[in-house]
Amino acid sequence: MERIEDCISFLLGKAYQRVHQAAKRRLAPHGVTPVQYALLRVLWEREGQSGAELGERLQLDSATITGILDRLERAALVERRADPTDRRAQRIFVTARGRALQGPLDREMDDLNVEFLAALAPADAARLRAQLALLGRPGE
Repeated sequence: MERIEDCISFLLGKAYQRVHQAAKRRLAPHGVTPVQYALLRVLWEREGQSGAELGERLQLDSATITGILDRLERAALVERRADPTDRRAQRIFVTARGRALQGPLDREMDDLNVEFLAALAPADAARLRAQLALLGRPGE
């Protein structure tokens, strides 16, 4: 490789930095970080998941999920409830306050997607999403 700018790690890292910083700026007024938004998004789709299920979906380890849940619980956006069939497990539910954020947070992230993909033709934007999903897939 002749230049660092030709390295996929460098290119993806710089793209990640720009998108992540923009997401942080958009979500900050709502008191939520990008990873907290991702966890809330998964819960808005289906409440009552366990921490392990959330970690599997988001590809995050249990310690990271626990920390995110702790912060969301302190912010009164989610609550943990005992699993009725397994007393060792807890299920995660979104509070009314957390549900009230769904519309505003989704709009912020939809706008972010539009902003960053506007430089691409629609077919190229769809291809980019597909390629990023392929690259981000866990190893087999």
